[in-house]
Amino acid sequence: MRGRVLLVLVLMSVTLSAQSGGLKYPEAKKGTQVDDYFGTSIADPYRWLENSDAPDTRAWIDAENKVTFGYLDQIPERARIKDRLTALWNYERYGVPSREGDWYIFTKNDGLQNQPVIYRTKDLGATPEVLLDPNTLSAKGTVAVSEMAFSDDGKYMAYSLAASGSDWVEWKIRHVATGDDLPETLKWSKFSGAVWARDGSGFYYSRYDAPKDGNLLQAVNKNQKVYFHKFNTPQEKDGLVYERPDKPDWGFAADITEDGRFLLIYQSEGTDNRNRVFVRDLKDPVGKIEPFLDEFDASYSVAGNDGDMFYVLTNRNAPRYQLVYLNRRKKAGDAMTVIPQGKGKDVLESVRMVDDKFVTIWLTNARNVVRIFQPGAAESKEIDLPGIGTVEHFTGKRKHQEGFYSFTSFTYPTTIFRYDFGRETSTVFRKPTVKFDAGKYETEQVFVDVKDGNKIPMFITRSKKVGKTGLNPTQLYGYGGFNISVMPTFSPAVAAWLEMGGIWAVANIRGGGEFGQDWYDAGRLKNKQNVFDDFIAAAEYLIREKYTSTPKLAIYGGSNGGLLVGACLTQRPDLFGAAMPAVGVMDMLRYHKFTIGWAWKSDYGDPDTKEGFAVNIKYSPLHNIKPGTRYPATFITTADHDDRVVPAHSFKFAATLQAAQAGPAPVLIRIETEAGHGAGKATSKIIEERADMFGFLVKELMMTLPAAFGSTK
Repeated sequence: MRGRVLLVLVLMSVTLSAQSGGLKYPEAKKGTQVDDYFGTSIADPYRWLENSDAPDTRAWIDAENKVTFGYLDQIPERARIKDRLTALWNYERYGVPSREGDWYIFTKNDGLQNQPVIYRTKDLGATPEVLLDPNTLSAKGTVAVSEMAFSDDGKYMAYSLAASGSDWVEWKIRHVATGDDLPETLKWSKFSGAVWARDGSGFYYSRYDAPKDGNLLQAVNKNQKVYFHKFNTPQEKDGLVYERPDKPDWGFAADITEDGRFLLIYQSEGTDNRNRVFVRDLKDPVGKIEPFLDEFDASYSVAGNDGDMFYVLTNRNAPRYQLVYLNRRKKAGDAMTVIPQGKGKDVLESVRMVDDKFVTIWLTNARNVVRIFQPGAAESKEIDLPGIGTVEHFTGKRKHQEGFYSFTSFTYPTTIFRYDFGRETSTVFRKPTVKFDAGKYETEQVFVDVKDGNKIPMFITRSKKVGKTGLNPTQLYGYGGFNISVMPTFSPAVAAWLEMGGIWAVANIRGGGEFGQDWYDAGRLKNKQNVFDDFIAAAEYLIREKYTSTPKLAIYGGSNGGLLVGACLTQRPDLFGAAMPAVGVMDMLRYHKFTIGWAWKSDYGDPDTKEGFAVNIKYSPLHNIKPGTRYPATFITTADHDDRVVPAHSFKFAATLQAAQAGPAPVLIRIETEAGHGAGKATSKIIEERADMFGFLVKELMMTLPAAFGSTK
């Protein structure tokens, strides 16, 4: 009987999708561009769409948005979904406080503010004062604070502003007590924090030369340099601290040890997690920047120091990371182990020194555990957490007796805790009140057999009343790259999806950092196909175990996760009812030609080499679209100011998929304006985009919203 129901469901899907057919897509002219890759000719007929400012491209963008929003306007549930998303988003959200001199600094969003506001207070029990409100900097809330750094005495804040989602930022300086800005503005900075000199005379930051052709959103970014900006002087007088013109692919980030003595220069090559560390003794007036950990053989991060002895978190000889103790005059091989890598599959994710102790955050089966070690002690104290979830930040300095951290899970809104090191207790600093009944939902973790015999974990969150009928609308989310772990976190969008009767599944596929270096290596370069095989196996599990079925299953991911969705929908178009690739890397033969794309070669390889081309052409979403194929309903999202993954990826993918589609399911692209890759996106734009995505899923997955959906909780 169940099989018959599923057959009827499939037939209904075809019928309903046919109603989505008949869309007239904008005409996308086909050029004659053909490239030769080691004797293989590859056509690129939509190369012209790479010029996002060209009149033809702008006309195509406007026409595509007209089709997409015309489709969305016909979905009656869309307005109801947007109203519910707005209500769910309307709650106070706090950032983790930090101690800066006499001040506590934290962020807060009242609910529907487009950007979080930065507050200051000297007493946690007092009413905080606004230090900086980014919402006043633009009419549409599209200017965001990217980074903040405070002088050691807490008197001044350096902060960077990003406009319309661009990675380019401008640095400014604000007097914390008065809220007044100094006159200087620092430009041409990207992928940079700031760190103040201990005497408050200025700060170190990284920047590039100004793009010569004026193409800010597509020009390749290389030759990053470290500068020192002296307090109250124009940028033209900034001192060049470090550069390597002989190594244009090297990127640099500055830091200073908490005792103020050593300047650290971290050197990376693209997104490779291996790095080098250089050091300068600031007590020496003629001191130079010297090599410290310069073999480029592992990941190194300085957690603290006692004079010339440094505590370093590294995966050298420890793929799941360990903390070691090393004299700066010695080689990495001379290091002494302080905290060894964890047993089993536990990963030592981060170490911070607070109250002269090591606060360590561990990854255990894609969830966090926090342990505190006394120097020299083998035993640790574990902080009690509210459940299985994620500790997103832990702040504090070595001289402090308190720290702050956040905890969240799929059904537990981000809550901020204060930890008292003397009493060894945690208390709630801020706990949000969300109009969401979390008690109705549950999360389980399953382990899925994948193609090559390994297992991957997957979180499945659903209503306690939702059974395994095979009829449940389900979103499967994944990322799978750049050593980034996908952890349980609360999202108002996920809460709305659960209220809509949906299941939310998150697959911890290889390529991430969930189980250390080996897990990451198994999902990159020549092993990249493992990522897609893992995600496909997760989808097959959800179907096999009757959580859902093909007509009810949607896949979703952004950026590298957009690549994941694009590759899986082209490799297995029969498996999914819908696909939603967001700001995805779709052209794996030209990704390195724009902005910072070249830096991803550590994950993707170099398509300009014979070996790299042979790997990338096999899974590149753009190049594996086959005309005459019935593809699932597809909703592509991108933004015109995305200078991380330029929108040309999505443009070319959409045009090619629309031309190839043989089935009745729609292929739509939604192109946001005044937004970028995602960071700093205005709350109003996030809500609008999610409402459109969920409206699309309601139609294409044949969902009927529960009668109670949208009622006051």
